[in-house]
Amino acid sequence: MKALRLSALIIPLALAFFAPGLSPLGAQQLTRIALVDLGKVYTEFFRDSKAVRDFEEKTARVRSEVERMTGDLQNLQKKKLEADENADSDLSLTLESEIAQKAAFLKEYYRIKMAELETEKKNLATSDSFMQQVYDEVRKLGEGEGYSLVVDIKDLPGILWYSQTIDITEQLISKLRAMSNRQ
Repeated sequence: MKALRLSALIIPLALAFFAPGLSPLGAQQLTRIALVDLGKVYTEFFRDSKAVRDFEEKTARVRSEVERMTGDLQNLQKKKLEADENADSDLSLTLESEIAQKAAFLKEYYRIKMAELETEKKNLATSDSFMQQVYDEVRKLGEGEGYSLVVDIKDLPGILWYSQTIDITEQLISKLRAMSNRQ
């Protein structure tokens, strides 16, 4: 019942502002509105961007280095076991010391690199240059298609239905990918 009363108020207001000739501002043309899902744009486009590819390469290099160091530690531990089995206490003590040093280094290396990667990941997610690129393309697409208003669909929780013809998310992703491929 409340939804019915609310829609009875919203529809006349929408008509008053967006219908030609009925607007209090005296608009003479129909205002075209487009919707975009910025969350989808982020997940679909940004993960394919050069910055993200660079980040993933850096992450892979860190993982590879950690795996290499872990393998070295395992080899040293095998050698220590062999030294223990052969009752070579001098070699066993030397290897034990080396294992402790390398294990401490690996632990610290891992902690530092993971912190660096986490910071870089956060910076990527809030990249001003990425968001500026998105906003520039939204503006170009909106102007080119004759839209007066482009709104992020996530900012409009009251929408119960809309026509897919006003959703420009896929067009925006395509334009961003095309622009990214040119760079």
